[in-house]
Amino acid sequence: MLNNIGLPGLLLIAIVVLVLFGRGKISSLMGEVGKGITAFKRGVDDSKKEIEEAASDDARDVTPESEKDKA
Repeated sequence: MLNNIGLPGLLLIAIVVLVLFGRGKISSLMGEVGKGITAFKRGVDDSKKEIEEAASDDARDVTPESEKDKA
């Protein structure tokens, strides 16, 4: 259904949206979208760090006692 839009159709949609909402409203909306993407990426990075820290906390030294005495 959406395969036949093409460039002229996209331009027409963009013009209609610009007329309906105005340049200021669209730019503020895009700014909010950008902030949302940045916050999402930050959340993903924080989650990765937490998982790595939990994995490193769970890791334990399994070296036998006799090997530790030699070092």
